[in-house]
Amino acid sequence: MGVEIERFLRLVKALPEGERQQGEKYTTFRVRGRPFGYLWPRTATVGLKQTLLEQKALVAERPEVFEVQFTAGGYGWVVVHLDGIELDELSELLLEAWFHTAPEELHPVQPTPEELVGA
Repeated sequence: MGVEIERFLRLVKALPEGERQQGEKYTTFRVRGRPFGYLWPRTATVGLKQTLLEQKALVAERPEVFEVQFTAGGYGWVVVHLDGIELDELSELLLEAWFHTAPEELHPVQPTPEELVGA
């Protein structure tokens, strides 16, 4: 169980128009300039944009894997501990984060979770 950082980065790279911005302590992932995810290598965690309902459900279901990060603009960002999640579930959460952020004209080119895992 668990997903290595390099594998997570391959998932992000497979997203249409995904951009990577390296910071001093973390990396930000954007689509057309809007953030949908973060990576903190030191803690092997990622932050992903989700709906408020999904954020609450994930944290309530498995607090050892998910944490509330913050809420903004009607969305709830969730921290994901990479060592506690399976690749297929992470790919679905990453796609949801991208989908909530990407402009509608990119939605038709969104890969499926299976295609993302295969990347």
